[in-house]
Amino acid sequence: MNLIILIELNETLIEKKRTFVRSDLHNEFNPKKIMKNLMKTLGIALFLLYLVPLINSCKRSCPPVLTTSAITDITPTSARSGGNITDDNGCDVIARGVCWATSENPEVTDNKTVDGQGTGTFESTLSPLTPGTHYYVRAYATNENGTGYGEPKEFSTGNVVLPTVTPAEITSITLNTAVSGGNITNNGGGEITAKGVCWSKSENPATADSKTENGTGSASFVSNLAGLCPNTKYYLRAYATNSAGTNYSNQVTFETISGIIFNPAITYGTVTDVEGNTYKTLQTGSQTWMAENLKTTKFNDGTNIPLVTGNTEWANLTTPGYCWYGNDECANKGVYGGLYNWYTVNTGKLCPTGWHVPSLDEWVAFINYLGGINAVTGGKLKETGTSHWTAPNTGATNESGFTALPGGIRRYEGTFDHNRNYGNWWFSTEFSDTDAWRWYMDYESNVYRTNHDNNYGFSIRCMKD
Repeated sequence: MNLIILIELNETLIEKKRTFVRSDLHNEFNPKKIMKNLMKTLGIALFLLYLVPLINSCKRSCPPVLTTSAITDITPTSARSGGNITDDNGCDVIARGVCWATSENPEVTDNKTVDGQGTGTFESTLSPLTPGTHYYVRAYATNENGTGYGEPKEFSTGNVVLPTVTPAEITSITLNTAVSGGNITNNGGGEITAKGVCWSKSENPATADSKTENGTGSASFVSNLAGLCPNTKYYLRAYATNSAGTNYSNQVTFETISGIIFNPAITYGTVTDVEGNTYKTLQTGSQTWMAENLKTTKFNDGTNIPLVTGNTEWANLTTPGYCWYGNDECANKGVYGGLYNWYTVNTGKLCPTGWHVPSLDEWVAFINYLGGINAVTGGKLKETGTSHWTAPNTGATNESGFTALPGGIRRYEGTFDHNRNYGNWWFSTEFSDTDAWRWYMDYESNVYRTNHDNNYGFSIRCMKD
């Protein structure tokens, strides 16, 4: 630009010289006048030569000119803005972005983004921000002469809320394991610091119950459930945690498989007890029996049956009580059911409403229907295979569909015995003041009946009224 001005000045001086020559030719020669005009022209030229660099110097010392974009996509921990650089004032923009602070007129010494170089528009993500906080924002641009700022904007972040999560389908269910997971549909504006699934035998499981821990972040996740009990109903919820707390998905249910081998040729019915346990049932002549051992912990009026674990306490009972073989509910409840003393049977409230513990005469009628007490009747009653019965499980065909299982016993002194070897079931018929009738079978093919002390713990099969 200075070169253009000098060229223009040179042309002006040449024109002035021509004017002087013409003046000399046509007018009277006046040296004083000529000198005065020349000095005047030279003064103007010198002034212009000084002024132009001064103007350019003032312009070069200015930082870029820009505006700040509106604040959008505000979350509790982030937001978006940007800027538009409209003039670099003659020097290249070497840095640009937005800066923010909780006080007015933030500068590049505060929080900032770095979003490239050059003029034009740019976008910026402000992160991390503090939930529930008021912020001030300005776009900035820097050239060799300094940093310019756009007009200030301000906004407030919202508070972090609980995340939302949905459960995945429950698959690959076995005796003791299953697969589930979850999908976090909204992180609530905060970082997900924990996620997984939790499960329980009671409704609305929480992280204080059994759970998986599947890391952090908002990605979907797969959960492997282990340590489950066979033939047991579970309640499951996915969970996710952020700074606002832990939230749960809707509740879903599933049931582990029992591993019990029923007769596939039999069409079984079902019955449900007072606490929601469902049992297969079968029709045998005029009788309808449960095809599974009873596992309720409540009488049919909803009152609790006392759970008795200690040997001495069990031996001293003269009132109802029950237990799980070996005091191991998980391993035994779903397959073998509970062991009940005869005082529990004698209440008349042990089986579901409309059902009862069969009498000795009813049992005799059942056995006679199957051909009477002989070398093959036990085999007709027993589950096949050796998954639950000790080998050889002689003659087991389960022809009847009864699927008898070896739940073992609890002796009158409180010790446990014969799990997987013997199946024992109470009758409702008394033998004496201290004994009652029971029937049993072993891993061979026989079936027997005898009496035992009322303090023994045996399995129960209910019969429909």
